[in-house]
Amino acid sequence: MKKKLVILSGAGISAESGIKTFRDSDGLWEGHDVMEVASPEGWQKNQELVLDFYNKRRQQLKEVKPNRAHEILAEMQEDYDVHIVTQNVDDLHERAGSKKVLHLHGELLKVRSIKNHHYILDWSEDVNLGDLDDNGNQLRPHIVWFGEAVPALEEAIPLVMQADYLVVIGTSLQVYPAAGLIDFAKPEATLFYIDLKPATISNLKNPLEIIVATASEGMNILKEKLSKK
Repeated sequence: MKKKLVILSGAGISAESGIKTFRDSDGLWEGHDVMEVASPEGWQKNQELVLDFYNKRRQQLKEVKPNRAHEILAEMQEDYDVHIVTQNVDDLHERAGSKKVLHLHGELLKVRSIKNHHYILDWSEDVNLGDLDDNGNQLRPHIVWFGEAVPALEEAIPLVMQADYLVVIGTSLQVYPAAGLIDFAKPEATLFYIDLKPATISNLKNPLEIIVATASEGMNILKEKLSKK
C-alpha cells in the first residue's frame, strides 16, 4: 500500500513559472490594492475592475507552463498516494499531471453565480458584465476572496489527518485558515518545509525537516530523501 504524501502548496511554487506571488513587498497585487480586487467590498464597488483584473490573470496563465517542481510532484504519484492541497488558483499542478488537486481558494479557470455558489462553470475566456447564469444573475470569478468562507477546508482536513508525509512548499503558512491545516497532522507524520527563506513554525508537534531551496531544487532533494526512507 502506497504511503500518503500530502502537499500544501502556495504561490512560491508557481512563481518559478512566472506567475507573480499574491502580494509584492509593497502590499500590492499586480499594481492593485488587494482589497480592491479580492474582497466582496471591492466587487460591490467596481465589478468591471475586478472582472478585468481576473481576465488579465487568466490570459497570463495561458502563457506560462508548469515548472520542474510541479512535474516532480506528478512523477511521485508512481510511488506515493499524492494529494495536493493548494492555495493557488492556477491549473499548473493539473497541467503537470497531478490527479488529486484540491484548490482551497478557488480556480481561475472557473466562474460561479453571484447568487448560487454551487453554480460553477469551467471558463477559459474573459468574463464580462452581462455574462449570466441560467437565472439571469451575473457570473463572477470562482475565487475565495478575503472575508469569504473556505468550503474546501472541510475536505482538506481529513487528507492532512491521513498523511504519512506532509510537505509545505511555496507558502509561509502565515495566512489562516490554511495555515492551521498542519495542526491536524498525526503526531508520527513527518513534515517537510521547502522554502528559500523559511518562516518559523511554532507549536509544532511533528518531526520537521527544513529544506532551504527553491521549489524545484527542494522537490529534487525531497524526492531523494523519501526514496531512502
